[in-house]
Amino acid sequence: MNCCMSNQMNKNVKGFFCFPKVLLAAVCLLFGQHVIAEKKGVETEVRLVVEESTQQLVEKLNKEKANYTESPERFYSEMDAALSELVDFKRIAARVMGKYARKATKEQRSRFLVSFKRSLYVAYSRALVESGAFEISVNDAKLNPRSDKKASVNLVVTSASGNQYPVVYSMHFAKNNEWMLENVIVNGVNVGLAFRDRFNQEVREQKGDLNKVIDGWSSKVDLKGVGEGDGRPEVATKQ
Repeated sequence: MNCCMSNQMNKNVKGFFCFPKVLLAAVCLLFGQHVIAEKKGVETEVRLVVEESTQQLVEKLNKEKANYTESPERFYSEMDAALSELVDFKRIAARVMGKYARKATKEQRSRFLVSFKRSLYVAYSRALVESGAFEISVNDAKLNPRSDKKASVNLVVTSASGNQYPVVYSMHFAKNNEWMLENVIVNGVNVGLAFRDRFNQEVREQKGDLNKVIDGWSSKVDLKGVGEGDGRPEVATKQ
């Protein structure tokens, strides 16, 4: 009988020491499920931000198309106001300048931001206005595994002729507590990287004179061979 009681006590002791492990495993499982649910919630939030912003931008573009020929300045102003709610132009411009952003004065960085935005509108507005009907589908969003402050959103742009172009929005959670666009990859071409290559080339050509680079900046890039190579398109000649 003493032997049976001893065995029972041993079982109880073993069970007692196993309980914390089981409890820890259960807590870890619940925590893991919570993290996964939280991640899915953030990814849904980012996708919805892009979806709603894209829809509003397309509606704004269709509304303002008629004003482009008669009043391009109004067109630029309206599109700038709409885009600035989604696009972190200040962050993008600083990245385009790269290492030269640290060397530039505050006034030069501000001037480049204005020049950069302006050149984007001048370079691509006509193409947008004159393009036929197109559709933008927002697919999925994925959080960056190394940072919950960054995410990528996959979109597909379908032209009037039926051609489809994959687009990836790189988003970051900005200081204003909003998800904002910090880069775009179009059909495999990293647009931000292309602009940075352009800036570096211009600095070399202007022998380090940042003022000349800023004053003569153009946002035109040659996207021939999109999706080929390392995602660095040929830098087009300024026009």
